[in-house]
Amino acid sequence: MNMLDRSTSTPRVVSREEWRAARKAHLARERELTHLMDQLSADRRALPWVEVDKDYVFEGPNGRETLADLFDGRSQLIVYHFMFGPDWKEGCVGCSFTADHFDGANLHLPHHDVTLVAASRAPYAAFQDFRKRMGWTFKWVSSAGSDFNVDYQVYPSEAEGAAGRYEYNYELHDGAPDEHHGISVFTKGPDGRIFHNYSAYARGVDILLGAHNLLDLTPKGRDEQSTMDWVRLHDRYEDRPTAAHSCCGD
Repeated sequence: MNMLDRSTSTPRVVSREEWRAARKAHLARERELTHLMDQLSADRRALPWVEVDKDYVFEGPNGRETLADLFDGRSQLIVYHFMFGPDWKEGCVGCSFTADHFDGANLHLPHHDVTLVAASRAPYAAFQDFRKRMGWTFKWVSSAGSDFNVDYQVYPSEAEGAAGRYEYNYELHDGAPDEHHGISVFTKGPDGRIFHNYSAYARGVDILLGAHNLLDLTPKGRDEQSTMDWVRLHDRYEDRPTAAHSCCGD
């Protein structure tokens, strides 16, 4: 199947002058969106904060660490809620795709007062083989035994599980308990107090995916029937991959 067959309509082929006029019209819309995104980011930074009043404990490469320890001497912390259940052998495909972007970002983030870590509900030992297989070097800790995943709404509470109704992405959903992905941002003040600033879930985490931004520049775009149905663990791509499950909904 060629590019034209995959498109919803046959592209117009025009002169360079007509293309330039169309591109300039589109540029005006891009600039409008850029300004809207700037305002949205400013609005995000202006959201109120909530003080963290629990002593969350994690297990990582340095043993047991508190949430305060995860800041690693910086004042801002980004935690990616990585879907890896206690009995899983591999991480979520979508979370792994997202995590493939972390090591590059971590060449720069620590120099701008930001620490980025991933956290999963599985015990720390459970995801070490997978981490080595993927070749990742970013910090990845276990939140097993704490309320962290429940409190930041990436895993239902016992009461929600029993009721078969839980909150995710600020909406109620019906179903059995399951892992979910998301991102949460925290700030630590000079006095050591920690505040929760922001959390996003589902497509709200799309902002992390540089590969998506590159695909969106191309004529075929993301070329998917459902969100991220083309994505594989990066050691499992084939010349003609078959469809994979998606774990990252709207």
